[in-house]
Amino acid sequence: MRLRAVDGAVADLEVPWPPAAGLAVGPGDGADGVDGDPVATLAAHAARPRTALLVLVRRGGFGAGVARDGELLDHSQGTRYVQGRTAAGGWSQQRFARRRSGQAAVLEGAAADTVVKVLARCAEPLDVVVVGGDRPLVTGVLDDPRLVTVAGLPRSPLLDVRDSRLAVLQDLAARARAVRVRLTEPG
Repeated sequence: MRLRAVDGAVADLEVPWPPAAGLAVGPGDGADGVDGDPVATLAAHAARPRTALLVLVRRGGFGAGVARDGELLDHSQGTRYVQGRTAAGGWSQQRFARRRSGQAAVLEGAAADTVVKVLARCAEPLDVVVVGGDRPLVTGVLDDPRLVTVAGLPRSPLLDVRDSRLAVLQDLAARARAVRVRLTEPG
């Protein structure tokens, strides 16, 4: 949703999941809100209770959880070593690249195992998948054939996260409900 002020300032508002039917308000669309108010439409949509699968994967660690209304209900996490880039050249550089690739594959497999474990304990139907961390690693985890049941769920934009600790998962659960606002001042 895009809001324009009289002075030319623009506020772009984005929820981390697609708008629900009957509550959709597109950029610049000022109609069809709750009682004709597009901001009330967005607020009602953002406040709707949702159960989210949280998937967070970064080099070296991963976490998965289930959150409802910003509260972490269940979680699991782990670590796997993935070597960083080296300044070596020639054969050594290629050898280290192959090693990193293998280590990343092991990390993706362990993270997918963790997501499957968390899903097995989840009694509530999921509404959305909230992702954070390293885009290629998150994609690799969610492409696991065991996670086909969540493939069709709305997915949040990739959120930036520091690591996979419990506090970060709890923060991700709260951020799953957040409406992003980007302000542009008149030039």
